[in-house]
Amino acid sequence: MKKILIISFITIFSTTAAFCQKKYEPNWESLDSRLVANWFSEAKFGIFIHWGPSSVPSWSPKGTYEEWYLYWLTSQSIFGNGNYTGQEIPEFHRRTYGDNFNYIDFARIWKAELYDPVKWAEIFKNSGAKYVVMTSKHHDGFALWPDQHASTSRGYFWNSVETGPRRDLVGDFIKAMKDAGLKAGLYYSLYEWYHPWYKARLEKYVTEYFHPQFKELVTNYEPDIIYADGEWEQDDDYWKSTELLAWLFNESPVKESVVINDRWEKGQRHKHGGYFTTEYLREEVNFDKPWEEIRGMGLSFGYNRNEDIEDYNSAQELILMLVDIVCQGGNLCINVGPTAAGKIPVIMQERLLQIGEWLEVNGEAIYGTSKWERSYQWSEGSREFELLKEGQAYVEGDYILEQTVNQLAGKAVKEIFFTSKGSDVYAIVPKFPKGKLVVRDFRPEKNTKVTLLGYEPELAYTYINGDLVIDVPSLTIDEVPCYYAWSFKISN
Repeated sequence: MKKILIISFITIFSTTAAFCQKKYEPNWESLDSRLVANWFSEAKFGIFIHWGPSSVPSWSPKGTYEEWYLYWLTSQSIFGNGNYTGQEIPEFHRRTYGDNFNYIDFARIWKAELYDPVKWAEIFKNSGAKYVVMTSKHHDGFALWPDQHASTSRGYFWNSVETGPRRDLVGDFIKAMKDAGLKAGLYYSLYEWYHPWYKARLEKYVTEYFHPQFKELVTNYEPDIIYADGEWEQDDDYWKSTELLAWLFNESPVKESVVINDRWEKGQRHKHGGYFTTEYLREEVNFDKPWEEIRGMGLSFGYNRNEDIEDYNSAQELILMLVDIVCQGGNLCINVGPTAAGKIPVIMQERLLQIGEWLEVNGEAIYGTSKWERSYQWSEGSREFELLKEGQAYVEGDYILEQTVNQLAGKAVKEIFFTSKGSDVYAIVPKFPKGKLVVRDFRPEKNTKVTLLGYEPELAYTYINGDLVIDVPSLTIDEVPCYYAWSFKISN
């Protein structure tokens, strides 16, 4: 018996040691063997934050990304959901700030005087989010921490400590999120629109700027997530991202814990890296890996003062999007765009708190769940939907209403969304059933029981012709446990 125990201990120790000591090589075959941490797949709901010098003008035509202000201004071109001349931003800029006002001047007058990351963390915690990712550096290259690479390579101050806010925005963010028990991530853009070294495609942009800057960011702040972006112009012969990721997984202070996405070189999204990413659902989703959809509450990531109430997704749309994505095995990461002062706009706070109220009741059907054998129960009708309409670059939020509660002529709707956890299945409905809920092709076991989350009494059911027919109580407005979607738990 002693020999068996000793041999077993040696085997376990050797296996554990081999796992801990695994060295990742700078190639995708080796890097892709590293699994995405379980917590990410179980989290389901996160927050994205786009904030920077563009938050000072905080304006772009409706249907476009406000955080691309510098590019729209300089290139005199623009794209999004609409028809544009390309002169919208230059004309706004000239009219508002004059001909001699440079984009650099926005950084100089950006104060972030009301930035309170502890308050942010409180809002995010109450929203039910499990992780938060903030831009450390967007495509304009402005660093939200005291990074010297951004300034010395340009010849002028280009970080948040030497100019503008005069504050380490990233450091304060990371501390506040982690203190609140949230996973804290950082967005980082590989490329920069107008960095002189990148424009000339010089190798030293990578070797003397991108890699050292990235390593400094990771070493100093130890993020739980790294969301790379801006990879799409160059392959790995230029970026050398596989070399950088080998350092990240072998030598960095977060080598064993950090979660990464799939945006590290041209043409490799949904092929290599960590979790897969979609953006305003422009890509078809059918992934066998953890994945995440990112989108703003409107059609911009950075706060766009030009958007009106009708441009924002409702709480119903956001909650149904969350359910729709989770039942396909993904996470939803909703973007918040703070004002230049550092306040989260009240309408965004309201939406987040409405999601949080819903998750307070229905979180059991979301957090830690997996895809079931089928994601939906469809009604009769065509399941073909044209998500991207002519003249649009981004799928707008009303897609989910058309697929659930605002049925189009001849089209099917998703009557039930399914998630699962262990031996339990959750049937989430976008319309509260009247009298009966029929779950087709579903056979209960002898000890199966059915409940409505947020409503204590057990529900009666029958099994008829291969279908589970649940008796749904008639509830008053005060008895209904939540709004927008309701979760029936089918246990055992």
